[in-house]
Amino acid sequence: MHIPATLVRGGTSKCWLFNQVEVPADRGDLERLLVAAYGATDPVELDGVGGATPTTSKAAVVSASPQPGVDVDYLFAQVGIGTGSVEWTSNCGNCATGVALYAVTRGMVPVTGDRTRVVMRNTNTGAVLEGIVDTTGGVVHHFGRQTVPGTRAGGVGVGLTFRDPAGGTTGALLPTGRVAQDLRVGAAEPVRVSMVTAGAPVVLVDAASAGRTGAESLERMSADVPWLRTVRHAAAPLMGLLQPGGEPGDAVPKVGLVGPPVPYTTTLGEPIGAQDYDVSVRMLTMNAPHPAIGLTSAVAVAAAGLLEGSVVSRTTGGPTDEWLRLGTPAGVVAVRCTDVRDGLPHRVTVQRAARLLADARIYVPEAGSPRAA
Repeated sequence: MHIPATLVRGGTSKCWLFNQVEVPADRGDLERLLVAAYGATDPVELDGVGGATPTTSKAAVVSASPQPGVDVDYLFAQVGIGTGSVEWTSNCGNCATGVALYAVTRGMVPVTGDRTRVVMRNTNTGAVLEGIVDTTGGVVHHFGRQTVPGTRAGGVGVGLTFRDPAGGTTGALLPTGRVAQDLRVGAAEPVRVSMVTAGAPVVLVDAASAGRTGAESLERMSADVPWLRTVRHAAAPLMGLLQPGGEPGDAVPKVGLVGPPVPYTTTLGEPIGAQDYDVSVRMLTMNAPHPAIGLTSAVAVAAAGLLEGSVVSRTTGGPTDEWLRLGTPAGVVAVRCTDVRDGLPHRVTVQRAARLLADARIYVPEAGSPRAA
């Protein structure tokens, strides 16, 4: 069998997009299809269309939304690499950037002059996002010059805004009710963390309390993956993300280190001065160091920066203003918090870029075929 799909780059991720009418509505059937299409039982995904990294083994199923005021719904899937499974509990802002461009390109949202707004709902989490797609001249563009940290390749500009991002899956910006607290991780000394839900549930570790800087290289972060997974698993039940007796996952909460700005060189070889950004951030994506930062994590860091006493605001010297500049391995990502009321940002915006890469028919083994067997 074969299914139509579109490969899109959104920010620093690649994502296969599927129209809801072309794939199974049943979640179990959809998971089996994605595992087969991506070759997800193989750690290099050689016999499938998966990219074999967490940022390139993603999918989204897109449909017109029945919700008033929302243009499209999308179901996000983080396809496992070598696991033969799919993680459904999270969202991906980079893929949402691609969904916005896809919706305009496919005519799901009509072009409205030089900028076209696409309102999207992530059905995994209920999050609502707005994508402002560059349609200069009143036409759809397939190429553009907008760049983002992590790649020199240009794309169509998309301003991505998370609306009312606080709470989400845990029901509160601070699911434990505390801005910062000591978290015991195994037998080691406790580390200082802020556990926040904005964009996604995230546990941010004060790097200094863990004997780290927050500006670690990707190689050092790779060595720290087992420890950071332990931090994630220790935080999950406190955030209401793991029921007693449940098996901890590796998608949420997202986990990373926060530290003061220092001079460093990006993965593309570009020098960054300490004066060029406000806070160092190093995150995991599933069980690998993120080469930049996931947008949902960026939203959480920015929201934490608004809170007196959080590990972010303690690093920056006090609650941050409208803009927060994050120093990531790929470069500086600027996040803007607006419509802030009682410490809660009701709009958080990041400038991104997207490009449709290919339309394809993906051939998928059916039950009983040699590979499916």
